Amino acid sequence: MRTDGTRDGIPLLGEFQVVRAKFSARFVAGSGGRGIVFWSIGLSIAAIWLVVMLPLTGFRFGPIVPTLALAGIAFVAERQSVRLSPSIEISVSFLPFILAAALLGPLSAIVVGVGSLLGLFEEPYIRWLVWTGSRTLVCGAAGLAAWAAGAERVDSFSRALLVVVAASVVEVIWDVLLGAITVAIRRTGSLRGQLQTTMPVLLAAVPLYTPVLAVLVYAYKTISPLTVAFFVIPAFAAQRLFILYRQQRYTSEELAQANARLENANLSFATALVATLDARDRYTAGHSAAVAVYARDIAARLALSQKEQRRAHLCGLVHDIGKVGLPPGLLEKPGPLTLEERRQMEMHTSIGEKILLKVDDYAEIAAIVRHHHERVDGGGYPDGLHGGEIPVLSKIIAVADAYDAMTSDRPYRDAMPSRVARLRLAQAVETQFDTTVVAAFEAILASSEEGYSRAPRTAEAQMQRTSEAHVLGAA
Repeated sequence: MRTDGTRDGIPLLGEFQVVRAKFSARFVAGSGGRGIVFWSIGLSIAAIWLVVMLPLTGFRFGPIVPTLALAGIAFVAERQSVRLSPSIEISVSFLPFILAAALLGPLSAIVVGVGSLLGLFEEPYIRWLVWTGSRTLVCGAAGLAAWAAGAERVDSFSRALLVVVAASVVEVIWDVLLGAITVAIRRTGSLRGQLQTTMPVLLAAVPLYTPVLAVLVYAYKTISPLTVAFFVIPAFAAQRLFILYRQQRYTSEELAQANARLENANLSFATALVATLDARDRYTAGHSAAVAVYARDIAARLALSQKEQRRAHLCGLVHDIGKVGLPPGLLEKPGPLTLEERRQMEMHTSIGEKILLKVDDYAEIAAIVRHHHERVDGGGYPDGLHGGEIPVLSKIIAVADAYDAMTSDRPYRDAMPSRVARLRLAQAVETQFDTTVVAAFEAILASSEEGYSRAPRTAEAQMQRTSEAHVLGAA
């Protein structure tokens, strides 16, 4: 105690706290907190117990040269690991473990396994401690499984294959189990996620390496220990397989994400266009969203692909976008249109095409929008196309558009009952509408609930509904 009342121990306490903070930063930083510390201690105790018990029960180290050779191969392979996810890496270093377990016993397998990790001794050190403890247990278990399968009395290829399979199965089970526990403790993933990530790789690799390792084990036992040198070729061939697998998977994931972003961007853009049109014409607000629902369902009824169903929905949303370029007052006119006004109204399909052609990747959508008022008898607009000349999705939009227009209130008439609109569609087959499309829509309406005829009336509601359906379909 100082004369001013302070204690001499406080500076020492501060220094201790600084030292503890530095130790924590170097040893456990970012590793998962106390849970991972206790887990590493438990793994270390179990690993030490296994290493001590194996010699006491009669197991001995295998020949030193093959052991060190396999440890060197494992060391190099571990430095070239392939990342499968932010928390999971994989390499072919497990192949030397299995070969050592089948040829040299559990103690040599442990030496090979631990030796592969020497190049990874870096901060935070607790991570290396967890890896080393897990690797010791996995390699020891694989060695015991090989011994139980008859590793000491390999006299045929079938026996060698049995030994390799036993070691491989035990190695995979223990490795996945301990890895899953570690991931769960660190809260960086789940057991299911790890299985979904690692199992495809393991299942693809097992048929490749098991026969090769069995041949090497049989040759080592019956011909010469020098045959272990040939292990380098299949080991690094398997490593190359993993790298190619990861590159292919990464490319596929990136492409899927890019496609998903593009679809969401397309839907957002289309919704913005429709909102612009709805704001102008309050009488037909929601019409495009309803047509999109009907068009998508008709495409599904016709067994079109998922891609075409999504395109039908998108085309339904933007099919009338050309109306934003029509003269003021034309859309809102309460009475019948004059001949000149009708000609102006018919221009909305070509105007819509011009608008959509300015959008990247909308060329096909623009063509469908241009032709959604064509008739199968050639009497439609703007190009007078006949039957098979009209795009299928344009025929679908035509039916969905006509039905929703007939069953919606307009400034110049009240909405028709659904049964009347359906009769009108049936009467216009092979003249205005395609028979197959009308039949598909009739089947949908006949089997649907009463409220289906009043589809979602806002583009925003439809966008939300479609986004949810897209997410469910992707899952």
